[in-house]
Order: sequence, then structure tokens, then C-alpha cells
Amino acid sequence: MKKNLFSLALVALLGAASVQSASAQAKMTPAGTVMVGGEAMYANKNIVENAVNSKDHTTLVAAVKAAGLVETLQGKGPFTVFAPTNAAFNALPAGTVETLVKPENKATLTKILTYHVVAGNMTAEKIMAAIKAGKGSATLKTVSGGTLYATMNGPKNVVLTDEKGNVSCISTYDVIQSNGVIHVIDKVLMPKG
Repeated sequence: MKKNLFSLALVALLGAASVQSASAQAKMTPAGTVMVGGEAMYANKNIVENAVNSKDHTTLVAAVKAAGLVETLQGKGPFTVFAPTNAAFNALPAGTVETLVKPENKATLTKILTYHVVAGNMTAEKIMAAIKAGKGSATLKTVSGGTLYATMNGPKNVVLTDEKGNVSCISTYDVIQSNGVIHVIDKVLMPKG
């Protein structure tokens, strides 16, 4: 079961590579294809099939490869991925990414990557409904076993707080894939310990 959850999480994380920059604007084309930062995201393709197009999530893809999880990236889902951009990774303290992708840090890297994934299809509408039902806050259980806290800052500005108190905003919502949904975030989320 745990290995299956890792597989699902990793499919979703590689798929996060299909989303463009945090400043990207998503729009629907007449054919129903979502364009994010000029790249087509096909709702009838799975996260992995769309991943090959992104140039703004190369750090995330490199991290997934370093974790040795690329071969396991298949699954039906659904899952929700909060996908940090290259800029989000670049905002980490100098040397953090380089240290995490070293073979001796594989377990830590895997925990961080799967901390960005929630089982289920949590569209923006569902996240906001959970926040409303929770009287201003929703708790999201991640595939890594950690917790994310979702709140609102404005009418459609979902803010995620990680277990260390760091805050990340969703900048692009609802990039629908055949096996889940991706939301672009502006910071890397970190689990405890």
C-alpha cells in the first residue's frame, strides 16, 4: 500500500513538470486544451504524458529522477499535486537542491516530494469548500504522511502552510489531467524533520 502511494505521488510530481511558471496564465483553447505558459496540457492525457513539455519545472523533474522514482511513475490516481516552479526551488537557501539530490539524501528528497501530493482530486473548488466547511481552515493529509494547512487570503487565493510554518500561494489553479489535478505554487513546502 505504501509503495503504491509512492507510485501515485511520483506520477503526480513528474506531472507537475507539465505546468509552467508561477506567473503563467492558464486559459482554455476552443478544443478544451489548457494552455499554461504557452504549453498545451491535455486533459485526456495523464500527468506523465504531459510532463515532457515543461521547461519551467526542470528542477522538480531532476529531483524526481534523483529520488530514483521515475520508473515507478505510472498510476490511475486521482491525486492532487502542488507543483513548485524552478523559481520556488531557487528561493531555497543556496546549496539546498544540490544537497537534496545527492544519493545519500534520497529518503529526505522522497519525503519532500511526496509532501507535495494529496490523494484524491482536489480542485480549487473542493479545496475552497473544505476551507469554508472548516470555518476558515482545511487540513490536507499528504501522501508522505504529513499535513498541509489550507486557508484563504481573498476570494480566490488559497494559501498553503507547511508543518514548519512556511507559506505558499497557489498561482495557477486546476490544471486538469486524466489522472488528477495540478496547482502551481510559488514556494517549496517542507515537512517536519
